[in-house]
Formats: sequence, C-alpha cells, structure tokens
Amino acid sequence: MSREELVVQRARTSFQTGRTKPLEYRIQQLKSLLSLISDRRTDIADSLKKDLGKSENGTELFEIMKLEGEIRLAIEKLAEWAAPRPVEKNFLTITDEVYIQPEPLGVVLIIGAWNYPWAVTLVPLVGAIAAGNAAVIKPSEVSSHSAKVMEELLPQYLDKDMYPVVTGGVSETQELLKLRFDHVFYTGNSTVGKLVMEAAARHLTPVTLELGGKSPCYIDKNCDIAVACRRITWGKFVNCGQTCIAPDYILCEPSIQSRVFEELKRSIEEFYTDNPKTFEDYGRIINQRHFKRVMALMEGSTVALGGESDESQCYIAPTVLKDVTCESKVMKEEIFGPLLPVITVSGVDEAIQFINEREKPLVVYVFSHDNKLIKRVIAETSSGALLANDCLVHYTVSSLPFGGVGNSGMGSYLGRHSFDQLSHMRSCLIKQLKLEGVNSMRYPPHTPKKLDWHASLPIAKWPLLLQSTPPPLLTSTLVLL
Repeated sequence: MSREELVVQRARTSFQTGRTKPLEYRIQQLKSLLSLISDRRTDIADSLKKDLGKSENGTELFEIMKLEGEIRLAIEKLAEWAAPRPVEKNFLTITDEVYIQPEPLGVVLIIGAWNYPWAVTLVPLVGAIAAGNAAVIKPSEVSSHSAKVMEELLPQYLDKDMYPVVTGGVSETQELLKLRFDHVFYTGNSTVGKLVMEAAARHLTPVTLELGGKSPCYIDKNCDIAVACRRITWGKFVNCGQTCIAPDYILCEPSIQSRVFEELKRSIEEFYTDNPKTFEDYGRIINQRHFKRVMALMEGSTVALGGESDESQCYIAPTVLKDVTCESKVMKEEIFGPLLPVITVSGVDEAIQFINEREKPLVVYVFSHDNKLIKRVIAETSSGALLANDCLVHYTVSSLPFGGVGNSGMGSYLGRHSFDQLSHMRSCLIKQLKLEGVNSMRYPPHTPKKLDWHASLPIAKWPLLLQSTPPPLLTSTLVLL
C-alpha cells in the first residue's frame, strides 16, 4: 500500500471506532487546535513570512484572528448545531417524532491553498472536527514552509490517527484523489477544481469547491469616490493581490476615471508609502512562476500607476492599468496578483451586461449611495456573494455562507455552514404502533370513500389546521375511531 493509502485507511479505522461521536471529544480536539494557534504563533508567522513575505501583524489580522474566531464559535455552538432539529409535521405524523439529525459523513479530504495557507486549510478542518468527521489534511506544496510547519505541529496537538497531514506535490494529491473519501473540500482554482470533481465522481463523493474567478467592482459616479477607492485599494492589494475575493477589475464611467486614478494613487501611498517594496505590510508573490504569470498579464495594457517589479524578490508594486478592453490579456483569467485594471462603461446597464457575459464570480462589488441601484445589481446579476460599499469583509461574518456559484465554486462554509456542509442531515421519523384506524385510510383496498377522505385533507392546509387547539382534523379523526 502507498503512504496515502495507509494514512486514509488509518483515519477510516479510527473513525469507525466511534470516538468522534461524543461532543466532548470534538470539543477537546477543537480546544487543542486553539492551543496550537496560541502556543505556536511565532512558528506560524515565521512560515508565512518565508512563503509570502507577510508581516507578523498581517498574519495576526488575516490568518489567525479568523481561525481563532471560528474555533471559539464552534466550541460555543456545537451542542446547538449537533442537536436534533424538529421539523413541521403533517396530519399523518402529528403524533410522531419527526426531526433532522446531523451526523458525521466519515473521512473528509481537505486540500488547502497557498495564499492564506493556515486559514483556508484549517477553517474547513474546524467544520470537519465539529461535525464529527475524520479528516486528511493536504496543505499546498506551493506554500512549502507553512506546509512543513503544519505537518510538524498538527500531530502534536490533534489526534494524529484521526487528523493526519499529508504533504507533497501533485503526485501525492493525485494519489489521494484516487482513494474513496466521504467528502472532498478543495480550495484553489477552477481548472484543478474540475479535476478534483472528476476524481471524486468515480466514488460518488460529494465535493465543496472554493474557487475564485474575476470579481468585478462597479463604482457609481455619484458615490463617495475617495472612500470607495480607499476600500478598493485595501481589498485589492492586501496579501499582494493574492486573495480569491479581491476585486479583480473596476468598472466605471469615463467621466470619473481620472478621479478614480487619483484616489487610488492617494490610497496606495497612504497604505504602503511611496516605496511599497520596503514597506513591511506589503507582501510578495508566492514564487517566480506566478511572478512571471502576473507580469505577462500586463501585456497590451497601459500602466497608469505603479508597474515596478523585481523578479529576484518576487516583488510587483501595486499597479493600476488603463486602456483595458475585454480582449486584453489581463481580462482572460483571474489575476491573483497586484494588478487592477480599470474598464470604462456607460453606466450601470452596461456594467450589469458586462458582468453577466462572463462566468459567475465569487463576489460582485458595487459602490453607490443609491440603494435602488444596489438592489438592482443584486437582482440582475449572480455571484457567490454581493458586497456593497466595501471589500472582503463579508468573509468575517460567520453567519453568512462563504462560497461560489457556477465557475466560482459550489458549497459553502464558515460557522454553522461549515458544520452543515460536512454533515449528513439524516431524516428521522419515529412512529408509534397506535392509531391504526388513521393508518387504515391508506391501506388497500383504495375505495372511493378513502380517496374522498384523503382529498378532504389538502396537504398545503395541514400545518395551519394543526396549529389550532384542538386540531380539528385530529378531533374529527378520533371521533371516527
């Protein structure tokens, strides 16, 4: 057996012992994960500095705080999430016990991404643990320092048989995908996402695909352009543009384009000084392959702001592009780097048309004072999320499901949504061996009298009729009995 087969077999054997079923076990594992984050902050920060040039404060803000928040929420709410969920009854089940019971799926494969290697790998793990699953964790080999530290630390804090870490590259991932899992949770790009889904389909394994795409950002000419550009600058250039929900491009009318450039320039200098290369909170492209890919995307467009680069450091300055059309190279794929194209449109009508002519994005951003315009964009476009007058912050709201639609992904997570995504919602109905007179109305022979009786009980009205005291249907039936 291969290393991957042995790891998965051990995880499944461990799961089958049933020790993840008690909530106490799950809470203990979540508390251990919280201790890992608390105890080894320095190790985590050092790994991210080496991988992506992230500052210590940036790591705290964009990796650790969200992860800790998700763990604490799961610990606090687990008993509520895992409890049976009563559902509305109909007339035939009024005296029965009817509910949904969340139960573990089994062994989950979590394939992490490199841009936020701790958060996007371990937040799904929080959901897997909370739901009572075993999980095989495959961190991205691209963020190699983070993967190595994760491989070293997780077995020291978590049940190492139930939550093993598998490191390696494409071949190791392919070996894992040949095996049967009960769910696969993948974060990355749509090209690999299709391969993951194809491999999972061989085992009829459900998948969660957290992908990306080109998230548009429309600026209404009547909004506060200075504030809009400030928030867009923050959302675009954090983590050097390597964020799946970063605004990919701006749509605005020609009349405000020069003002947009001015305000973007002002915000870039405010956030990153006039020399971002030496500024601690401005990171680096993950590696030279991605550096060359991002640089090539500028071909055919005009640099309005920035454009400086240093391949030896994988550094690309915050860059704004003009003279961009839908045929420009930068508009052919998700940028995933610090390039911000600005495309002019005649107004919101053309902006909506432009968005709808492309794949459904992970998020649509719109900046406007006009609530009717915002609601129109919501009504006439489709995306994983819509955020008005800010960027990224919807990811901080654990009560909102985070995920894509169409080419930007399927399934969602965060908070209770992670628990539900990685649970089987089992329908349970417990009847009593009583009131057989009622049941006789559904047994053969199916006489006209019985059909008339059923027809007199319109299903749509049952919930309303059952709310009265005493329920008239139950009263009339008991009289018949």
